[in-house]
Amino acid sequence: MRYRKELDSARSHINTLRGVIAVMALVALGLWWGWQQAPDRLTVHIPPELRTGGVLEAGEVHPASVYTFAFYIWQQIHRWPEDGREDYSNNLWSLQAFLTPRFQQTLEADREQRARSGELRHRSRFIREIDGLRYTPDRVQATGDGTWTVWLDVEVEERIDGERVKQVFIRYPLRVVAYDIDPEANPWGLALAGFVQDPYRIDPEEEQ
Repeated sequence: MRYRKELDSARSHINTLRGVIAVMALVALGLWWGWQQAPDRLTVHIPPELRTGGVLEAGEVHPASVYTFAFYIWQQIHRWPEDGREDYSNNLWSLQAFLTPRFQQTLEADREQRARSGELRHRSRFIREIDGLRYTPDRVQATGDGTWTVWLDVEVEERIDGERVKQVFIRYPLRVVAYDIDPEANPWGLALAGFVQDPYRIDPEEEQ
């Protein structure tokens, strides 16, 4: 009788171990499935101001990141250090991953019109933010479904053979959209999609 009890106890212990092994196998299977479903890479947009802390989800885009993206790409498009005929065209080509196809066509049409009217030959151009009119939260408006309106207030300076021929202050109401189609070419996951309305001149002193 004593041996039978010991045998039953051993069998019970073996069955318990089998149950534990089965549970561990299920847990391992669940972990493997979760690992397979996890994305290969995550994009996290970190806002510039973190002194008060912040909670961000993967893929969530902070308004400051949207503004920074819009200004940086727009500034690079309009950076013609030597000759607008070549620089404007080269910029549109090299930055095409950050533009929707329709907006790129719009800018290509603008380049062609400027070229025909002689506005690019030997002309350099730079744009910069206006002091006192830099980023504030109200300059970025989320319009839903991964789209934003960004208001850029910039100073535009153009020169021909080193002599300044234009200096104006312009507000660009740009439309930005989520555009996660090629992370290798566009790690921002954003693109400029056009103008919300026509750009217009401003007086910086009246805006401040």
